[in-house]
Amino acid sequence: MDDRIHEHAETLVDWSARIESGDDVVLAVDDGAHDLAVATARVLGERDANLISLYQSGEISRAYLQGHGGEFDRDPEYQLELYENADSVLYLGGGRNTAATADVPGDRQNAYSRARQAIREARMDTDWVSTVHPTRSLAQQAGMSHPAYEEFVYDAVLRDWEELAEEMDTLKEILDDGSEARIVGEDTDLTMSIEGRTAVNSAASVAYDSHNLPSGEVFTAPASPEGYVTFDVPMTVRGKRVRDIRLEFEDGVVVDYNASMNEAVIGEILDTDDGAKRLGELGIGMNRGIDRPTDSILFDEKMAETIHLAVGRAYDACLPDGEEGNESAVHVDLITNMDDGSRLLVDGEVIQRDGRFRWEDGFQS
Repeated sequence: MDDRIHEHAETLVDWSARIESGDDVVLAVDDGAHDLAVATARVLGERDANLISLYQSGEISRAYLQGHGGEFDRDPEYQLELYENADSVLYLGGGRNTAATADVPGDRQNAYSRARQAIREARMDTDWVSTVHPTRSLAQQAGMSHPAYEEFVYDAVLRDWEELAEEMDTLKEILDDGSEARIVGEDTDLTMSIEGRTAVNSAASVAYDSHNLPSGEVFTAPASPEGYVTFDVPMTVRGKRVRDIRLEFEDGVVVDYNASMNEAVIGEILDTDDGAKRLGELGIGMNRGIDRPTDSILFDEKMAETIHLAVGRAYDACLPDGEEGNESAVHVDLITNMDDGSRLLVDGEVIQRDGRFRWEDGFQS
């Protein structure tokens, strides 16, 4: 087995999830992530953790949703109790077909998401971490050979996370102290409040309130967006390729939308519930080991020189004690480039221009 798989597993267990002796761990394994699951199980055993593994597959999900009548029981108790009693949930992605659920009707996917909301909340109350094994299906989706994709994944995952965390803390402090953020770019001019919010230094560890490996972003929970934004990084949403999404906001709510490809998917998401028409996240990518889009949100939203906004649920870690953020059954990230001609401003001060932060070489004041 490739030594990098073992290093990936050790990073996941020790740096990201911070597993300790006696922890109860759920290991959810996609059908293409077997090798990473084996390596992770070995590390969990060496750490004296308790393990239950679950097999997951887009094709299984498709078969279930296609066969179901559409009236889902809310939060089956046996499933809810599993996550309520877990300390950590580790997701190992890497399925056979990244578009396996593309032909499942959107209203049925929405109904299933709404019915499992408490289960989702219970999972997110654990020290959960999501990562992926570099499978051939993901390489194909990224438009890369499998060996090249492996190099890409491990460049993004096997980093000096402490050093990157220190750099990202600079941006976190700016956002924490700020009241208003503004994104300006091609067909984009969006202003939103960040007052009273706490940004997350997402350094790929639960110790930083970060739950993705790789990570490399700083994110917060914006409020009251006004203006318009165009997302020019293509991506697959619910198994369908979506391009050039444009959202327009008034009084904090999406009032108009369009896309050059599969616009109906965006409409289905926005129709999930009232919270789906509001923003739940403003995230700034800072992982320079991710240097190209790969049509995988786990990587693309952390890509340096990008910003992403999520419609739907806000993360509690960004909110003051006692304040409820935007609630929704969905959280869908959309990405825009911050390269030539783009700016990120906080309280009127340019923090990033043309993809470079003000503390980086090449920043043009």
